[in-house]
Amino acid sequence: MALQVMNSPFDEKQTEMLNQLLPTLTDAQKNWLSGYLAASQANNEGTVTQPKKTEKEPVKLRTVTILYGSETGNSQSVAEQLAEKAKGLNRETNVSSMDDFKPKKLKEVEDLFIVSATHGEGDPPDNAIQFHEFLHSRKAPKLNDVNFSVLALGDESYEFFCQTGKDFDKRLEELGANRIHPRVDCDVDFDEPAEEWINQVIDILEEQGSVSNSAETGDVTPSPAEQPIFSRTNPFSAEVLENIQLSGRGSAKETRHIEISLEGSNLSYEPGDCLAIYPKNEPTIVTNIIKKLSWDPEQSIPINKQGEIRSITEALTSIFEITVLTKSLLEKASEHFENEELNKLIQDTDKVKEYIDGRDFLDLITDYQPKDLDPTKLVQILRKIPARQYSISSSYQANPDEVHLTIATVRYHTHGRDRTGVCSGEIAERIKPGDQLNVYVHKNPNFKFPTDETPVIMIGPGTGVAPFRGYLEEREELELEGKTWLFFGDQHFRTDFLYQVDFQKWLKEGVLTKMDVAFSRDSEEKVYVQHRMLEKAKELYSWIEQGAHIYVCGDEKRMAKDVHQTLLTIIETEGNMTSTEAEDFINRLKTEKRYQRDVY
Repeated sequence: MALQVMNSPFDEKQTEMLNQLLPTLTDAQKNWLSGYLAASQANNEGTVTQPKKTEKEPVKLRTVTILYGSETGNSQSVAEQLAEKAKGLNRETNVSSMDDFKPKKLKEVEDLFIVSATHGEGDPPDNAIQFHEFLHSRKAPKLNDVNFSVLALGDESYEFFCQTGKDFDKRLEELGANRIHPRVDCDVDFDEPAEEWINQVIDILEEQGSVSNSAETGDVTPSPAEQPIFSRTNPFSAEVLENIQLSGRGSAKETRHIEISLEGSNLSYEPGDCLAIYPKNEPTIVTNIIKKLSWDPEQSIPINKQGEIRSITEALTSIFEITVLTKSLLEKASEHFENEELNKLIQDTDKVKEYIDGRDFLDLITDYQPKDLDPTKLVQILRKIPARQYSISSSYQANPDEVHLTIATVRYHTHGRDRTGVCSGEIAERIKPGDQLNVYVHKNPNFKFPTDETPVIMIGPGTGVAPFRGYLEEREELELEGKTWLFFGDQHFRTDFLYQVDFQKWLKEGVLTKMDVAFSRDSEEKVYVQHRMLEKAKELYSWIEQGAHIYVCGDEKRMAKDVHQTLLTIIETEGNMTSTEAEDFINRLKTEKRYQRDVY
C-alpha cells in the first residue's frame, strides 16, 4: 500500500520520495534499514546498546584486618586512615580495637595490620591487654597463612620505647605469620612515618592484585575521610581568655584554670576529650644554649627533611624539644659532638639511663661539650616538640566557643638548676589573657560518658577531676537524668578543693547525686580516695550491680593502681567472689566499656 500524507507523519514531498524508493528495496535491505532506524532512535535517546564484553571470573581478594591498641586515640586514627585506603583497593576491610576483636577469629585472618601504642613502663594500652595476653598464651593459634605488619607508637623519653608493638611483631613471627613489611617504630612526632608506612602497605596490597580492572568491576572511589579544619598537623592559634590560679594561698601546689577561645576554629569536643597544646621552650634555656655553642641566633637552619628553614632562636624555641633527653638523642649527638666521653657514655646502658633522668640539652652540651657543632645538624639530633595533652574541664554544649583546662604547674630542682614543665611552666609564667596558643582537639574514644540514665561513678583526685567537671557541666546543660557519684581528693580542703563552688552547686541542684572527698594532709593519717571507696564499699558495689559505669582519671603510677586494687577488693568482698572471679568481673566491665580510665 502506497504511503499517503493523510496516513503517515511525512509531508507531500517526503511521501513521494518514499513511494519511489520502497518498491525498489529487497527484503534484506528493508530489514537492514529497519535495524538502522531503531538504533538511530536509541542513540538519540542516549541508550546506545554496547556490545557485551566477556566477564572474567572475579579474583578472590584477601580480607584486610586492622587492629589497634590505643590509650589516647592516636593508634585508632592511624588504623582508620589505613582502613580507608584499603577499602579504596576494593578490599573487604575490618578495623577494630583489640578489645572488640574476638581472639578466636584470629585463625581466620588473612592480611593483618597491627597499630599499637605503648603505655607506662612498656605495657599495652588498656584496650589491648586481653588481646596481648591471648596472643602470648598457649591458646594462640598457628598463623602460617597470615600476612602481617606492625606500626608501633611510643615516646623515646620512656625506657621501653614502642615495647608493645615490638611484642606483637615478635610474637606474630613466632606463630608462623609472614611479615610483609618491617615493623615501624614511631616517636611522638608520628605523622610522617605513619603515613609512609600506610602508603608502603597499600603498595604491597596493590602488588597482590588488589585492584581489579575497572572495566570488570567499575571504578571504586573511596569516600573521603572527614578532616577537621584544624588538627595535629595544622593547629589553631587560639586566644587565651583567662588564666587563673585555682589553688589557694599556702598550697604546696600551683593549679591553674585556663579558658581558651575556639571562636572561628570549627573545633568541637565531647566530655573525655583532650586539648593538645604545642608549647614554646623557656627563652632563658634557648639563650644559654646559643651562647654556650657560640652560634648566631639569627642564622637560618633547616627544621625538617623538606628543607624548611627557621632562625636558630625560633627553631630552639618553637620547633625542637630541648628539655628531654633520650638514649636515641645521645646516640645521634655522639655522631656530631666529636666528644670521646660521650662516646664512652652511650656504651653503658645503665649510665645512659641514669644520666638522662632530669637533664636537658643544655646539660648535655655543658657536660659533653661538642667540638664546633654545626647548627644545621640540629635537625638530625633533636626531635620535634610534642604537643602536651590536657583533659578538657568544660562542656562544648555549654561553651561552644570556649575550652577550659585544669593544669598543675610542674616545678622541680635537679642537677643544680630549678626547672619547670615545658607547657605548664609557660602557662604559669609567660602566658596571660590575650596571648595565643597553638592547639587542636584530641579525641579520646576510650573515655566516653553515657548520655542516658546510666549511673556514673567518677574517681578523679587533683587535676584528674577535670573531665568530670566537663561532664557534669554537660549534664546540667542537657538536663540529663540519672545518678552520679564523684570521689575527689587532694592535699588540703582549704587550699586544694578544686571547683568546690561548682560541685556544691551541682549537689544542691541534683546534677551530682553524691560526692565523697579525701584531703590527705588534713589529718594525722593520710586519707586518699581509695579509702573513701572502701568506706562506701557496699553502696558502691550496689551501684555497679545496677549497671553503673566507672571512670578513673589521674596519676597512673600510684593513684590508678591503688584505685584498681580497691575496686578488686570491693568486688571480691561484696560480691562474694574469689580473686580470680573478681579479676574476670573487672575484665568484663572493661570489655563492656563500663570501666574506663584516662591515666598518665
